[in-house]
Parts: sequence; C-alpha cells; structure tokens
Amino acid sequence: MEGATAAEAASERRRVDDQQVQPGCPQDDAIASHFRIITNDFISRLPDDLLGAIISLLPTKAGARTQVLSRRWRPLWRSSNAPLNLVANSSLVKGNRPKKRIAVISKILSDHPGPARRLSLHRIRIPDSLGKIDGWLRSESLANLHELEVTYATDYDDAVYPLPPSVLRFSPTLRMAEFGCCQFPDMSVPNFPHLKRLTLSKVVTSEDSLHGLLSACTSLESLSLHCPVGIACLRISSLTLRSMDFRNEQGIVTFQELIIEDAPCLERLIPLDPENGPSTIHVIRAPKLKILGLISQGMSTLSIGTTVFQKMIAFSLTTKINTMKILVLESIGPKLDAVIDFLKCFPCLEKLYVILRQQKDMDNVPKYKHLVFDTIECLELHLKKVVLKNYDGNMRSAVNFAKFFIFNAKVLEEMEIGVINHRNDKWMRYQYRTRLKVQNRVSRDAQIELKRDVQHSFKHHVHTHDFSMADPFYMPCGRLLNRVG
Repeated sequence: MEGATAAEAASERRRVDDQQVQPGCPQDDAIASHFRIITNDFISRLPDDLLGAIISLLPTKAGARTQVLSRRWRPLWRSSNAPLNLVANSSLVKGNRPKKRIAVISKILSDHPGPARRLSLHRIRIPDSLGKIDGWLRSESLANLHELEVTYATDYDDAVYPLPPSVLRFSPTLRMAEFGCCQFPDMSVPNFPHLKRLTLSKVVTSEDSLHGLLSACTSLESLSLHCPVGIACLRISSLTLRSMDFRNEQGIVTFQELIIEDAPCLERLIPLDPENGPSTIHVIRAPKLKILGLISQGMSTLSIGTTVFQKMIAFSLTTKINTMKILVLESIGPKLDAVIDFLKCFPCLEKLYVILRQQKDMDNVPKYKHLVFDTIECLELHLKKVVLKNYDGNMRSAVNFAKFFIFNAKVLEEMEIGVINHRNDKWMRYQYRTRLKVQNRVSRDAQIELKRDVQHSFKHHVHTHDFSMADPFYMPCGRLLNRVG
C-alpha cells in the first residue's frame, strides 16, 4: 500500500511538473495548489513586500515570468511591492528588432505603477528613439529610481546627441548612474546627494560642466571615466571619493592631465590605458591611497606628493608612500631598475603585478644578485604576492626579472607566472630547475606556479566598483602547468 501511495505521488508530481501554467488557465489554481503541497512551497507564503523585493532583484524577463507561477504570484510583478527592474538591452526581445524593443519598453513603463529600482537603456538607437527616451524618463512608474543607465548606440550615426534634461529629475534618489555616447547637458545641475557610483563613457562635456557635476555628487565613492571628450585637464577634489578609474582609446582626443587636489578617502587610482592618456597625473593629497596601476612608460609624468616619476624613471624619491599595498606596472624590456624604484617608493607594498613587454634588443636586465645586498623594505618585510604576466622563458631578460623576486622577496607567499608560449613538460622542468632555480628560493614557504596565460593588459578585467574585492585586479591565470611549494 505504501509503495502504491508513493508511486501515485510521484506520478502526480510528474504531471504537475509537466503542466505548463498559463495566466488565466482554468486549471491554474488547482495546479498551483498541488505544486504547493508537493514541493512545500513556503516561499509563496511570504508577505507581498518580501516577494516583491525578490522579484525586483531578478533580471527583467525572469521577473516577468514569475506571473505564471500561480495566482499568488501573478499580480506581484506589476505591483508597487516589486520596484521595477527594467534592463532594456538587446536580450529584452529576440533578434535585432529595435522597434520591437521600443514598444516593449513603452508597454512595461505604462503597465507598472512604480516605484522603480533600476532602468537600463543600453545602446539605444538614436535619433529614432530620442523623443521616446525623454517620455520614458518622465514616466510616473520611475518614481524613486535608484539606478539609471542611458547609453546610445553609435553603430549607425556619427552624430552626438544630447541626454534629455529629464534625467536630472532623478537627482534626489539616484545611487548609481551611467551615461554613454552622448552629450551631457551644459547647464547647472542639481545636487545628487545619494549618488555613489558614476560612469561616463564617451560623453561630450565641458570641463566646467564635469567639475560642476562632480561637485554636486556629495556622496560619490566610485568614478569611472572612459574617453571623456572636451576635457583637457580634470581636477578632483572630493571628500568621499574612494575609487577612480579611467581609460582612453587611440584616436580619441581626451583629457591629458589629471590632478588629484584633495581626496582624503581615495584608495584606488586606476589608469587602465596609460598609452593613450592622461599623460600626466599629479596626486597632491590622497593620504589613504593603497591601490595604483596600470603605470607604464606611456605616462610621461606621475607625481605623488614630492616623488616624481617620468616615463617610469624616478627623478625624485623624497616621499615614501606607506599606505600603498597593490601596484600594477607594465615593464618594457623588462626594466628591473625602474621597478625597484617603485618598490623603494612604496615600502609597505604587499602585491605586485607586472605585465612584461619583451623587446629582443633589450636583454639587459641585471642578474638576480645585482641588488641582493641592497635593503628594500617591502622585499624584506611586506611583499607577499608577485604576479608576472606575459612571461616568455626563452628571453633571458624575463628569466632574470623573475629570479630577482624568487631570490630576494623574503616573505613571499605566492608567485604566479603566466606563460604565454606553452612548451612541453621537458621545457617546463628546464624552466624550474635550470632557468629559474625555484628550488633555491629565499622564502621557503613560497608557492610558485607557472600557468598557461594569454597576452594580458587588465584593461577590461578590473573590478573597480566592487569594494567587496580587496584586490580589484585579481583574475587568476589559466590551467596550472607546474608548481613548487
């Protein structure tokens, strides 16, 4: 009897699982009732506001699909209990159908009563949609909006179109904003008292307008600038800013000078494409700065306090930055002496990333014993992790560069060497035992790994805005090839 009962229950469970629940279906309530009994659907018993909060965190299409779960769920997605999360990217509709996407966006905004948590208008085609965007942004359903993205598609038109002034209506409530491929309103802006994260990508604006916008963001913590157009010099003075990253693209004329005048909370300063600017960075006051990079020879001048580097060569080392913990460098050659100057400037450095750029006519890196008796505080006491990218074990300069850290970093715990030209196991053993001599490392507890790698620059793999990640550059190499430790 018990076996028959179990079989019947299993059969009923399969029947319910196979049944497609549609809104308005006469069997909807019966199916939902069976579903709750069989699967112990405790989630549906939660209050409306909690269920709405769950729906609001789901992707747009997934949130909409919750309407077919049962009569209990059906009204929630279009209710005020589920703040609207509308991500209107190309996946909102099947295929490349911009007109259909516009219609769907308009339908959702007209049906939802508000409030809204997030609106993402990603790569919207202009000029067809310019009037529509302004209407969307004036929708009552977007009340209390927290996150806003408006980026225009540039595949079809080289003209620059303005952001609708209606974006400013959200200034009292926005927490995150991203604008791209547009012209920012050249007008006085209201305060953004709660905005913590701002991203501007290929935005055309004036220096005065950008400085005015940043001054209005009195709680800003993270700023990302990608090819801002119309700016020659950017001055930063912010009591709240913790992280700043910026990158330019070849062929786009953008700002070439960055001056950090006063940023008492700044922890991360991340130029991602120094070859294309800014060519000059002056850090006057940033007492909490602990993460810096990418620094390369493409940057003509870097000054921190009274310490000055010109094309990565130290011209003045009068200031030691004890707060610096993570540094990312690009070394052409590579040039060990230049890297050592940075180590002296940052005596408490704990993690060092070096992107090696090999040059066949520059095989002059000093052997690892060259500076073995010089006292470099971070090598003696603090440097725990070294990551080398683009390692070519056939280049003597790269081998000597790696050996310097293997034989001089006394508290090293981990060294990751990304191999770009993978050879066979015999070649790997030769690297370890003969070339790098890892078995004779100065830090006996160090784990030294060779891993398969690709040409790497960090440009598109930095977790700038994620403060939960202590190391925004962390991205392990590929498959482990060999290890000692």
